[in-house]
Amino acid sequence: MDRKEARRQAEQLVARMTIEERASQLKYDAPAIPRLGVPAYNWWNEALHGVARAGTATVFPQAIGLAAVFDEDFHQRVAECIATEARAKYNAQSSHGDRDIYKGLTFWSPNINIFRDPRWGRGHETYGEDPVLTSHMGVGFIRGLQGEGKYMKAAACAKHLAAHSGPEGIRHGFDAKVSPKDLHETYLPAFEAAVTDGQVEAVMGAYNSVNGEPACGSMTLLRDILRGQWGFQGHVVSDCWAISDIHAFHHITATAPESAAMALKAGCDMNCGITYLHLLAALQEGRVTEEEITESAVRVMTTRCLLGLFAQDCEYDKIPFTENDTDEHDALALKAAEKCMTLVKNNGVLPLDEKRIRTLAVVGPNADSVEALIGNYHGTSSRYVTFLAGIRRYCEERGIRVLYGEGCKLAADKAEGCALCPDDRIAEAVLCARAADAVIAVVGLDETLEGEQGDASNYSASGDKPDLNLPASQRRLMKALAETGKPLVTVVAVGSALNVPEGDAQLIAWYPGQAGGTALAKILFGQVSPSGKLPVTFYESADDLPDFTDYSMKNRTYRYFTGTPLYPFGFGLSYADFQVKDMKADEKGVTVTVRNAGMMDAENVIEVYVKAVESADAPLHPALAGFRRVALKAGEERAVTIAYDKNAFTVVNEAGQRVSGGKRFAVFAGLSQPDERSVALMGTAPLKREITL
Repeated sequence: MDRKEARRQAEQLVARMTIEERASQLKYDAPAIPRLGVPAYNWWNEALHGVARAGTATVFPQAIGLAAVFDEDFHQRVAECIATEARAKYNAQSSHGDRDIYKGLTFWSPNINIFRDPRWGRGHETYGEDPVLTSHMGVGFIRGLQGEGKYMKAAACAKHLAAHSGPEGIRHGFDAKVSPKDLHETYLPAFEAAVTDGQVEAVMGAYNSVNGEPACGSMTLLRDILRGQWGFQGHVVSDCWAISDIHAFHHITATAPESAAMALKAGCDMNCGITYLHLLAALQEGRVTEEEITESAVRVMTTRCLLGLFAQDCEYDKIPFTENDTDEHDALALKAAEKCMTLVKNNGVLPLDEKRIRTLAVVGPNADSVEALIGNYHGTSSRYVTFLAGIRRYCEERGIRVLYGEGCKLAADKAEGCALCPDDRIAEAVLCARAADAVIAVVGLDETLEGEQGDASNYSASGDKPDLNLPASQRRLMKALAETGKPLVTVVAVGSALNVPEGDAQLIAWYPGQAGGTALAKILFGQVSPSGKLPVTFYESADDLPDFTDYSMKNRTYRYFTGTPLYPFGFGLSYADFQVKDMKADEKGVTVTVRNAGMMDAENVIEVYVKAVESADAPLHPALAGFRRVALKAGEERAVTIAYDKNAFTVVNEAGQRVSGGKRFAVFAGLSQPDERSVALMGTAPLKREITL
C-alpha cells in the first residue's frame, strides 16, 4: 500500500473520531475506540538487536558489534529476521488480546546517534562514530525491518534527533551547543539518509535541547529540517517523558499544556509519556488548534494503515508463532557474532593450536556471564552460550581440559561478602593459569557498567563511564595473570573503547549475542578468522579528549583527532594474509584486486577514504567514503568495486551548507585508514590515487 492510499484511509478514519478520541491516539498507550473498530495499541516497542523486552526472541550482537561487521546488506538480513519474529509474536499475542507494551509492530530502533565520546554509556546502542558508516548501517536496518511487501512488515524509528550522546546524568536539561558545520556534517547525515534513502516511518526526538531549542519541540529540527528540507512524511515520537522535560528541566515553558503545545506545533505527533494528556487543556487555552491535533492523528493512523493493522489481506498476518526463535535465526546470530569480533592485537598466540594445548584456563568475570553477551535493549534468548560454555564445548570434543576461575567480580573488590580481604578470587585464577598451557581472560563491562541513565548504572546513576580503564578489580586480575608468563589472550566484552594493555593477543568481542561463546571458540582455535573492524576509535585515555559536554567535533573521532590512537577506527586484524592491489579510481567508484594469500578461507573489509585536497572545509583526516566486505577462499583473488557514498566529494562549510569539495581528491583503498598508526599496526598501507572531477 502506498502512503497516499494509507493516508486517505487514515483521514477517513480520523474524520469519524471526536476531538477527544483524536487526542487520545497521540499517546504511546493509545486506547481502543470500540465504536470505530479501533483496538488499543501500544506504540512502545524495541528491536535494537532483536525483538526486545517481550519474552523469547533471537538475540543478535549489540548494535555496536553489528556495526563492526561493516556490511549493510548483512545488517539488512538481520533486520529481516527481526521483523519476521516481530510479526510472529505480534500475530500470536494480539490474537489472544495481549496488546501490552512491547507487543506492537512499531519499533523505536535504530539508534543512529553519533558515538562522539567513548564515555557515553549508551554508545553501544549506536553504529559508531562515523556518519557514513552509521548512515549505511541505519538504512540497511530500516529496509530490512520495514520490508518491501504491499504492507509494511514492521515500522522502524530513527532516534534520537539530534546531537544526543551524553552525558546521561544531565540529559533531561542539557543544551547541546553545536555549530552549523558540526550539525550538518556529523550529527544529521544519518538521519537524513534514514529519511531520504531508508524511508523510515518514524523519527524520535531527543531529551536534550539543541542550541536552546528542546529537541522534541524544535521548529528548527522537526519543522524546518526534518519535514521541510528532507520531506519526511511519517510520524515523530518523543523520547519517553521528554516533553515533560520542556517545563520540568529545560524551563522553556511553565506548564504541561504549554509543553504539549510547543511539541505538537513543532511536529511531534506522539508522546511517549503523559504530557499529551494536557492537549485538550492546551486546546481550550488556545495554544493548539483542532487542525493540528487532527493532522498528528492522521499521521499516526497512517502508520497503522501502512502496517495493515486494519486490513484483511496483509501478507504478514500468516506468519505463525513458530517463526520465532528458530534454528535458522540462531545460525544467523552465530554468523553475526563471528563477523563482529575484532582482533586488535596478536603476537603470534592466535589461533590456538589444539594439538599442542592440553589444558586451557578460562578466567575472568565475563567468562560465564550471560549479561556480557547481550548489551541493553535486548530480548530473552532460549539459547545463550556464554564464552566459557562455548570454549568448554569445543575443547571437550577434542580432549582439551578447561580450568575455570572467576578471578574477580566485574567491579566489586570481593566476590564473597564475608571475605576478610579484597581480591578473594585472584589466587584461584592464577592457579588455573599456572596449570594451563594458555590463558583466556574474559574481561570488560556489561550493561550495568555502561548503559542508560536510570536503566542501569556504573559508578554513578548516569550509566556513563568515568574513564577508559577496566574497573580496578579487573586491572588487578589482569596484572596477576600477566605475571604468570603464560600465553595470555585477552577477550574484551564491551560496547565502547577500553584500554586493556595486558595480553599477547586481544580480541574485542563486543556484546556478541546469544551465540557469542560458540563464535569465540571457533575464532580462538582458527575455525573462523576474525574479520570485524572497529567502528570507533580506541583512545589511550579520556584525558586525550575534550570535555564530555563539549559537542564540538574538534579533536573528536578519527576525522578530527590530533593525537595518536591506541587502535584506530576501521582497524582489525585477520589470520589470513589479505593483499590489495591494482587500484583504479574515478568519479564513480574504486576498483581493486583483493587476494587472500593466506592458508585459510576468510573475510575482510575493503575500506575507501576520501580527502578533498583543495578545501579548507574538509575534515582534518581522510573520511570514510565506502566499504565492502569480501569473503575469499585461501588463494582466491577477486576484483572488487566499491561505490562512493553520495556525499564523498562534498564538504560542509562553516554555515552548515553542503557544497562541492573542489576538483582534486585523494582516494585511498585498503584494509584500514591511511593514517600512520593504522599502517604501523597493519604492516601495510592502503593504496592511493588522486582524481580530478
